Amino acid sequence: MAHELYTRTNQKLFFAGLSLESWRKAEEGRAMNAQALVQAEREASLFHLYGATLGLCHEIAGYYRLPEANAPRVELLLTADVLAMAPSPELAELVELAQQRETWLAELLAAYGALFQPPQAPKQAKVDPTLPLIVAVSVDEDAAPLSRETLESWRQNLKSLALRFRETLSEC
Repeated sequence: MAHELYTRTNQKLFFAGLSLESWRKAEEGRAMNAQALVQAEREASLFHLYGATLGLCHEIAGYYRLPEANAPRVELLLTADVLAMAPSPELAELVELAQQRETWLAELLAAYGALFQPPQAPKQAKVDPTLPLIVAVSVDEDAAPLSRETLESWRQNLKSLALRFRETLSEC
């Protein structure tokens, strides 16, 4: 494989596509562990989408020769400080997308960060002191797990962003 920065982004986008396809097959399947397979593919897709985002950040940082070009996390590159040190339109767009909570990139970064949080029971006020202190919970009761369509749309958004950025980054 070539040692160009874009190859990592492409590879991660491809892997995300494979995970999404496996997720679709798991949803259609009748396997006993279908629910576990769906959860595993959801997390794998999210992992690869985050990696593709990091790859795109590395492409931009490498092109502009930023000192943070080898940052191990997206959040270290998409800051106002990094943008102020080396302004670029591509980095500015990514920083803006990451900082607005309702955008697909901010949602992707938040969902990826949530993978590392322990499960939390919903907060509820205790009204009756006779209620038990320990309550059984089910891991299946996620508020609203990400859908395959959502992650696929994030993949398509990231892919089109990468292609658009590459057109402007190439020296003609």
